[in-house]
Amino acid sequence: MNRYLTLTVSGYEEVVRCNNEQVDFSAWIAVHNTNRGPALGGCRVWNYSTVDDAVTDVLRLSKGMTYKNSLARLPLGGGKCAVRANLKKVDRVALFESVGEFVETLEGRYITAEDVNSTLDDMVHVQRSTTHVATVGASGNPSPFTAYGVYCAIKAGLRHICGSSTLAGLRVAIQGVGETGGRLARLLDSEGCILMAADLNPANLYELSKEVDIQVIDPAAIHRCRCDIFSPCALGGTLNYRTIPELQCLMVAGSANNQLLDPLDGHLLDRLGIVYIPDYAANAGGIINISCELDGSYDEALARKRIARIGETVKEILDRSTTSNRPTSVVADLMAEELFKLKVAA
Repeated sequence: MNRYLTLTVSGYEEVVRCNNEQVDFSAWIAVHNTNRGPALGGCRVWNYSTVDDAVTDVLRLSKGMTYKNSLARLPLGGGKCAVRANLKKVDRVALFESVGEFVETLEGRYITAEDVNSTLDDMVHVQRSTTHVATVGASGNPSPFTAYGVYCAIKAGLRHICGSSTLAGLRVAIQGVGETGGRLARLLDSEGCILMAADLNPANLYELSKEVDIQVIDPAAIHRCRCDIFSPCALGGTLNYRTIPELQCLMVAGSANNQLLDPLDGHLLDRLGIVYIPDYAANAGGIINISCELDGSYDEALARKRIARIGETVKEILDRSTTSNRPTSVVADLMAEELFKLKVAA
């Protein structure tokens, strides 16, 4: 049986905790802002060390989804689900059916989808308990579309830096080559990039190396590689006061959420002359793709056309940053806030 507890968190519309001792998991849904529409964000499963770690993660991710959906001009708000569980020990089917029951209690104010350690198959189990779930429809796996969006963001960043979007011969260091990072590597390889890659899971590197020529780098050292582009595609917080001074790149652009450990880290990147493409601008391709199925119809060609507009958004961020002499992270936040602070007329 699921037991629910409503939490009061300043700045969030709704935060609810779910405890399930029978299946052995805890979960949190955080709805940050629904001014533009129902909150959409994935269901992340992680064996968090502490409850505080889980709550911190779901709050950061939920707020990030508000900014991401807003900047992508989607009629959606921001929310997230974080599940604290050991997937090696729990009954996976029972877990996700219970998560579906949890999602249903919010009566459509939150729509879930796959995310880290949750899959399309898992979302099918979620769907047994709620209709408020995406990615089980025609849009499918969001990872290829997220990777494509990052690719479009990188091209836009290059045009800003050097007046050309040609990738051939550029050195790219990718931190994390799982579903999305691996797909991005394949896209960049097809353009003639020289790739360096790191991942905590050797299997990801092995699978990628069968298709792409990569130089394998120690995960602890990948950010220190001399390269043109550093691409964080793993978990968040990897750009911080310790790692940023060690970067040897012209630009940072990747698919990871919450790349900056602290907002001040965006200022540090700016002072060092490193062009930072804000994470939620670059990695919105997956959520844009998902949004294309929510009205009951789906057209992949149309989805890709909309995702390509990420390049236009990145150009606007970079142009405003140059004009205002503000870090790109600040400019992106201001643009997103302009779009979500006022309710969208029905």
